[in-house]
Amino acid sequence: MEVIAFVGPSGSGKSHRAIGVAHQYQCQGIIDDGLLIEGAKILAGTSAKSEQNRVQAVKRAIFYDDAHASEVRQALARSGIRRLLILATSDKMINKITERLSLPKPLKTVYITDIATRQEIKKAHEARLRYGKHIVPVPTVELKQHFGGFFANLPYNLFSKNRNKREDRRSIVRPAFSYYGLILISDYVIEDIINLIVERMVGVARVNYIHVRRRSDSRGLFVHVELVLYYGVRVFEVSRILQSKIKRKVERMTGMQVQKVNISIRSLEVRSSADGGPALAK
Repeated sequence: MEVIAFVGPSGSGKSHRAIGVAHQYQCQGIIDDGLLIEGAKILAGTSAKSEQNRVQAVKRAIFYDDAHASEVRQALARSGIRRLLILATSDKMINKITERLSLPKPLKTVYITDIATRQEIKKAHEARLRYGKHIVPVPTVELKQHFGGFFANLPYNLFSKNRNKREDRRSIVRPAFSYYGLILISDYVIEDIINLIVERMVGVARVNYIHVRRRSDSRGLFVHVELVLYYGVRVFEVSRILQSKIKRKVERMTGMQVQKVNISIRSLEVRSSADGGPALAK
């Protein structure tokens, strides 16, 4: 297997240009931030952007964990990839990755300064610092199961479809960690957000309890809400709308991915005459 290295500082726009460089040097696979990517599919690995702090993200990106490295080595052996593009922030990082994955030294090293102007690199760095946005060169639908952060937008094409270039996509994400320091969001904050959402929902008499559970692999949240509804409301419709609102607003406000929202209807309560008639979902 041949290796092409693509080197540039963090936030300089490497992942943004990764697919273009891979096409140029006829690389069938890409190693980027702990992931092995072939075409528009993740073959193996775990995204460094799913880690909760920068130290763990760096370890993930250089395949420091033996199990992580072994998984990617095995996937490479099965894949039939003949030429691999490896993204890294330095030549030293390239050497660490090739060593951990038992790969040969790079056939060629491409530096971000070779293909991007100083102004383009500066613009990419400012976007990283200001908005915390990172590029991952795969479609959002493929990345979602591997990533615990917030998806900033839907994927879009890098290349138009024709006979010579296949359709490639990228996703813009906000990782769970911040480059300015550590951010910790308590479960109580998430519960308060959910409670406010539910309280404003027409047809809800009261909330019995809210339970938030984090996955052990830090890839998202599981939410369980138990409610009492007013008699006469459309139970399924209220529950479905609440699921959608809770997922959407918690992800938007916290940057954390909500994997599942379970709604339990404990009982129904008759609305008093002072409160008006039966309520329907908005």
